Amino acid sequence: MSQRIVIDPVTRIEGHAKISIYLDDMGEVSDARFHVTEFRGFERFCEGRPFWEMPAITARICGICPVSHLLASAKAGDGILAVDIPPAADKLRRMMNLAQIVQSHALSFFHLSGPDFILGFDSDPATRNVFGLIAANPELARSGIRLRQFGQEVIEHLGGRKIHPAWAVPGGVRSGLPDQARQAIREKLPEAFSITRAAIGHMKTFLDTYRDEAASFGTFESLFMGLVADDGTWEHYGGALRVVDATGAILEDHVEARRYAEIIGEAVEPWSYLKFPYYQPRGYPDGMYRVGPLARINVCRSFGTPQADDELIELRQRGGATIKSSFFYHYARLVEILGALERIARLLDDPDLASRRLRADAGVNRLESVGISEAPRGSLIHHYKVDEHGLITQVNLIIATGQNNLAMNRTVAQIARRFVRGNTIPEGMLNRVEAGIRAFDPCLSCSTHAAGQMALDVRLIGPDGQELDRVVR
Repeated sequence: MSQRIVIDPVTRIEGHAKISIYLDDMGEVSDARFHVTEFRGFERFCEGRPFWEMPAITARICGICPVSHLLASAKAGDGILAVDIPPAADKLRRMMNLAQIVQSHALSFFHLSGPDFILGFDSDPATRNVFGLIAANPELARSGIRLRQFGQEVIEHLGGRKIHPAWAVPGGVRSGLPDQARQAIREKLPEAFSITRAAIGHMKTFLDTYRDEAASFGTFESLFMGLVADDGTWEHYGGALRVVDATGAILEDHVEARRYAEIIGEAVEPWSYLKFPYYQPRGYPDGMYRVGPLARINVCRSFGTPQADDELIELRQRGGATIKSSFFYHYARLVEILGALERIARLLDDPDLASRRLRADAGVNRLESVGISEAPRGSLIHHYKVDEHGLITQVNLIIATGQNNLAMNRTVAQIARRFVRGNTIPEGMLNRVEAGIRAFDPCLSCSTHAAGQMALDVRLIGPDGQELDRVVR
């Protein structure tokens, strides 16, 4: 008889999910699904609130990515005011987003995925965690803590606190960067660079050690989407959206935030609370695309900073001109950290940061606006509609994890077919299925929102195990 293997919960991710693996009568994997089992309704309970409050409200969606929501929301607010924020405010926002990329990527690489790399995918699950990592390689674990601390401290210097800073607002930012804080950041940069370069060295070794995993963890053709600057270089805050196919050919370019709905559609399935965005011209589910670090390096021509560009050359030599393996998300994160550190160093010497002009003052000049910024996990879209008083009438949030949903499900099925065999399932095989999800570093607290009615699948099972009735919505 057919069987189902359930991994519940999926460990070392932000949020709650499970994976179902379906076996046919021969014990071979026929399908696999990534179920997001939590639900939150930020879009609905934001209705009626003043748009001025949206950065602070939406930052509470997540304790890992509050800065990402803060900045995307503030950008949407800029559009409602119809203002260009002062140059100093723009650069300070950029610095905070770069720090967010550093701290989040460090957490993902060192502490969420690091136990797999250092201890092995087949190691004892009782010790295959951050505590086991500390015991096996205390220096690496300590380095991860220090690198993440650097990013969080930059955020604190700018916004007054490491988590949920009440700082970016429609029209600009509340405060600048004092000279003392600028010097403190500058003094800690050398250690951050050293840790990052060492981690990149480790990652190259992991690629050699785990060749089988690198070849089978989400290796397939898909589209890729991310922001790029006007000159095609890597972007994380400004620029416009670009979509490329699996060969690197550009399908969409210079797509402004207000036009996102022309290329992105959203679907729902009854077995997950996570929406399924797709590329509209190819339809659902053929319009599967990936976002995040891997996508950003696939859509850009270069980083625009010397050290990251040198590493990008080698990354592409190892993975291909357009990298299709999701295992390379880990490598891409580290190269992004390096590029982010270079850009932070560059911004510290920018004279605009000394300006006291940090905010543009205006009232409601538009009734609809879209803000897009690159969160660590990918493109983050905040779409607001307001009335003439600036009260929110409609909100749509398209989160990076949701945009990777089709690809994550494809990855789970691919890994299961490669590693799961027969009725005896070694734990290490199941861990590889989980690790395929961890490659995307999903943030489920951010991503679970409704499109239309809540998805439900209710089954009535009799005492003999037979299904008596089923309602799907």
